[in-house]
Amino acid sequence: MRDLFSRFVLAVALLPNQSDVAVRGVMRQVFRRYGLPKVIRVDNGAPFGGKGALGLSRLSVWWLRSGIAVEFVRPAHPQDNGAHEQMHRVLRADIATPPAPSIAAQKRRIRAWISCYNHRRPHEALGQRVPAQIYWPSNRRYPQQLPKVHYPCRWQSRRLPNRGHIKWQGRERFIGRAFVSEVVALKKTLDGIHEVYLDRHLIGLLYGQDLAGMRPAAIARHP
Repeated sequence: MRDLFSRFVLAVALLPNQSDVAVRGVMRQVFRRYGLPKVIRVDNGAPFGGKGALGLSRLSVWWLRSGIAVEFVRPAHPQDNGAHEQMHRVLRADIATPPAPSIAAQKRRIRAWISCYNHRRPHEALGQRVPAQIYWPSNRRYPQQLPKVHYPCRWQSRRLPNRGHIKWQGRERFIGRAFVSEVVALKKTLDGIHEVYLDRHLIGLLYGQDLAGMRPAAIARHP
C-alpha cells in the first residue's frame, strides 16, 4: 500500500493468502495508524474486485461503507496505475531477487526497505525529495464501527442474508454476495423500475418482469 501523491509506502505485507480476511486485517492496521484515505485505486483482481454489481467485492464494499471511494483501473491496463507497478518492480529487485531464507528474515528486509524508500531514497517526481518530506497522515479517523445507513422513508430497505438475496414481489432476487449483511434500499422510478442503492451508491436495477436477480449498474472506471 502506497500513497500515490507522495510515494510514501504505508505497508508491505507477507500474507498466507489474498483472502478478504487477511487483506482486511492489514488495512485495519494501516487505517488506524495513518487514517482513512478519500480514495483507493486498485486493479480488478481478487480480493479487491468482484464479478457482481459495480465490480465490487466484500472488501471494496467495506471501503465504500467506511467512506472511501473506490477507483478500479481498466482491466489489463496496468499503466493506469503505472507508478505503483514501478514501485513493485523496485521492491522485487531490492528484497526478493533472491528472497530471504526465512519469513522472519524477509520481514526484516521489508522493514529496512520501507525505511530507506520513505526516508532516504529521493524521487525525481518529487523534485529529488524523499516521500517522508511530502507525506502527511489523513485526519479522517478510522471508525470503530461502520456508520448506520439512513434511507428516505419512502424507500424500501432490505438486509441481505448470507446468500445475497432479497425477497421482492413474491420472489427471491439475487443482489450479490459482495453485499451480504448490508442494508440496501429500493427506490421506485416513474416507469416502475426499482433502483437498488447501497448507501448513496446506485448498484443496480430491479425489473418486475425479470425472473432472476438485479441488473447491475454500469461499472464506473477512473483510470
